[in-house]
Amino acid sequence: MGKHTQSIDNKVINRVYGHGRGWVFTAAHFSNLGSRAAVASALKRYLHSGIIRQLARGLYDYPRIDPELGILTPSPDAVAKALAGRDAVRLQPSGAYAANLLGLSTQVPMKIVYLTDGRSRTVKIGKKEIHLKKTTPLNMATAGRTSGLVIQALRYLGQKHVDEGVIKDLDRRLDADSRRQLLKDVRFAPAWIADIMRRLGKKGETEPA
Repeated sequence: MGKHTQSIDNKVINRVYGHGRGWVFTAAHFSNLGSRAAVASALKRYLHSGIIRQLARGLYDYPRIDPELGILTPSPDAVAKALAGRDAVRLQPSGAYAANLLGLSTQVPMKIVYLTDGRSRTVKIGKKEIHLKKTTPLNMATAGRTSGLVIQALRYLGQKHVDEGVIKDLDRRLDADSRRQLLKDVRFAPAWIADIMRRLGKKGETEPA
């Protein structure tokens, strides 16, 4: 192995270690370290040595290890961020997964959907399927904010199933910043969801901190 190859190998593994266990990545995360072939060769060596794991074609992780459970499955967020590829691509949890993240559903769905302004992709990790679904600019306007999570979760539950109990559960999870954000983002929500967002947002204005 030449010095140049050794140098690229070291840079690749140092980046992996730097992110820590649980990091999910693709070869694109090392594109500034060397040629595509050199990076692929480094990943192949570390894969064979058991340091990293291949999750799907072109997708790897530096797995977390539990003393009792052994090697753990990576989090959906970690997988989705790796699939998104570049920081410029935004992600928004959607459907049943959005409801689960807000505590409005106790089930973690087997099919996890993220809306994205990048290209659509699907990957199966263990028993779970993670989908990145290209969507409209309107749906991505609140990406990464609590308001986006609220809009997607309520849309998934449907107007007929959002009762006072659901609204109270949601209310308990909101801090002052989240309430202010809900008021700012009502214009991006369907009318019935916008009404709930206004109600929850204004509640923060009337109650003492």
